[in-house]
Amino acid sequence: MPETRKGFLGWWQNTPADSTAKTLFVAISLCLFCSMVVAAAAVALRPVQEANQVLDKRRNILQVAGLYEEGMDINAVFSSAFEPKIVDLETAEYVEEVPNEAGEPFTVADYDDVAATSDMNLSSELDEDPAGLGRQARYQMVYLLKDDSGALDKVVLPISGYGLWSTLYGFITLEEDTNTVFGLQFYQQAETPGLGAEVDNPRWKALWNDKKLRDDEGDLRINVSKGSPQGEAADYHIDALAGATLTSRGVDNLVRFWMGDAGFAPYLEKLKNGDL
Repeated sequence: MPETRKGFLGWWQNTPADSTAKTLFVAISLCLFCSMVVAAAAVALRPVQEANQVLDKRRNILQVAGLYEEGMDINAVFSSAFEPKIVDLETAEYVEEVPNEAGEPFTVADYDDVAATSDMNLSSELDEDPAGLGRQARYQMVYLLKDDSGALDKVVLPISGYGLWSTLYGFITLEEDTNTVFGLQFYQQAETPGLGAEVDNPRWKALWNDKKLRDDEGDLRINVSKGSPQGEAADYHIDALAGATLTSRGVDNLVRFWMGDAGFAPYLEKLKNGDL
């Protein structure tokens, strides 16, 4: 006479293989096992993903500053070339630390100005929001490029704003006069392929080179619009993307916002005057 088992093993042994209970048990067990595997993989891969995100951002900063070369050690070149700083937009001054309600204060090594936009303690709702951001982080990362003598050569600033379908994230590089554009580049966007996504087209990005933000009176003049103005107006004008009116308008709005008084303008004035 075979041994009669009790408990779960007994139930399993005595339950028909095609029973509803057994089928549900196997299905649920497989789901739980697979979810545990996925969760474990996500935890294990998170450091790699975060490192890749940092690497990609640094690659874009090097590119927009004209320093990137294929095959280079991105982290090494970035660390030797740039001096990252945190700017308090309310005071237009550098800060060493950013308050962190969850623990130790953030520093340049771990502060994320994009993530801070979603932090109620580090950002504020915008009353006037031409860039379509909703909220703006008080503290922003900037990247200073110095020459061999230690003098400012270029400054790389983060920019962001809404286009037609997505929020565009990128960088703009200014020359040492803090008024001449060296380059502009977006590292994240989801605009229409072949139309708004042409913000990534090298030919269109090249249109930004040597454009001016402000005129001699200090008025913000840079703009993205259709047409080819002549004379002085051409110094501030970037031709809009063909067939992408709303994306072009979004880029115009976001650049003017971040280069304006609600963005980096007070900081750039201090930087130009050597007050930092």
